[in-house]
Amino acid sequence: MRRALVLSDESARHPFRASLPPHALHRANEIERTAPWRLRLELTRKDAESALATYGAGFVATLAFFS
Repeated sequence: MRRALVLSDESARHPFRASLPPHALHRANEIERTAPWRLRLELTRKDAESALATYGAGFVATLAFFS
């Protein structure tokens, strides 16, 4: 008779998650508090303006090249 090393948890729904031991899924359903992406990246208005200017300049240069 063949037995699995870890008993499966039917509530995990995914085969990989079902094969994990119970202590690995202890905090899986908790949601971590995270800062918004703008705060994590620390983007400023000047950064956004320079990125837009760079994109615009590249777009215009590409159009001029293919025209």
